[in-house]
Amino acid sequence: MLTSTALVLLMTIPGLALFYGGMVRKKNVLATLMQSFAITCLVTILWWLIGYSWAFTPGSPWLGGNSRLFMNGMVYMKDAGKVMVSHLALTIPESVYAMFQLTFAIITPALICGAFAERMKFSAMLIFMGVWSLVVYAPIAHWVWEAGGWLNAKGVLDFAGGTVVHINAGIAALAAVIVMGKRVGYGKEPMAPHNLTLTVIGAALLWVGWFGFNAGSATAADGRAGMAMAVTQIATAAAALAWMFTEWLLKKKPSVLGLASGAVAGLVAITPASGFVGPNASVVIGVAAGVICYLAATSLKHAFGYDDSLDAFGVHCVGGIVGALLTGVFASKDIGGADGSVVTQLWGVGTTLIYGFVMSYAILKLIDLTIGLRVPEEEERIGLDLALHGERVE
Repeated sequence: MLTSTALVLLMTIPGLALFYGGMVRKKNVLATLMQSFAITCLVTILWWLIGYSWAFTPGSPWLGGNSRLFMNGMVYMKDAGKVMVSHLALTIPESVYAMFQLTFAIITPALICGAFAERMKFSAMLIFMGVWSLVVYAPIAHWVWEAGGWLNAKGVLDFAGGTVVHINAGIAALAAVIVMGKRVGYGKEPMAPHNLTLTVIGAALLWVGWFGFNAGSATAADGRAGMAMAVTQIATAAAALAWMFTEWLLKKKPSVLGLASGAVAGLVAITPASGFVGPNASVVIGVAAGVICYLAATSLKHAFGYDDSLDAFGVHCVGGIVGALLTGVFASKDIGGADGSVVTQLWGVGTTLIYGFVMSYAILKLIDLTIGLRVPEEEERIGLDLALHGERVE
């Protein structure tokens, strides 16, 4: 679990930071890297202060209690084999579990940054991410993953974060796109990625780190963790190939960015299913994610004309929905101890979409009405690296 925790942290810094950093224009690369790094620091402190307690302690079906504020009361144990305190049915130290879950709380808001890349104020970003992590992420994590959460009680299946992480972040990304509008020059000026080498390195680090994300969610080195690892690898490969061949068919050339994006789509979609399905189902989930996310990131975005800069909505929200619903189709009691139900999964998907969008939209609007969300047009044209941070990549 210590290794899995480190792997999931690797997904954000440097994985996601490089993945996003390579896709923006050169004048915004440092600002993009800084967003992931700053979110890692900010969410860590908020998790220690209140986030962990609200997400993973008994309270109401809607929100955890205050028994772990400042992580007070966390039991220290020399023997990691003993069963932990009553609110966690674990055989690992609570400190390890709290840090493992922290890494999920870190990457979720960091994913949202892909939607508003190259145009949000750094101060506005910090305020939004801090508030969002407490009033959106923590409650939804409690609903789905805490034993007393109301979606958990309904039987919603989300092994490693398809709903809590990806749909949650993806629908917040859509809210950000709607509130903030398009980048200056979007659709009129070239906005090609400045360094796809960084993006491929970032995607590779995400892929490697994702084994901690999915297999680690078993919280044990057992057969279920092994199966989660296997289906993660298979679904990711299937999705990457599906995206690549779809693009090749429609645009006549397979792109490096497409292959990397397809892999991430597969990782997203298999996440909720990884502890519940076998290899055959994982291929279907991967192929579905590769094709559907490709269409969402291209045709859907162009049809509606929104500027989801780095396809945070198209890959994470859409991929998360595909994975969550197909978990309901393919979940096997022999693997995960629970049969799937598409109707039950729709409860989790629908609730997250509605609550996540409404709350994210409200937080963004409030910030916009007070300090403002966007940098001035002149600063956007100069680039966020120089305008906000006084630095640039030579």
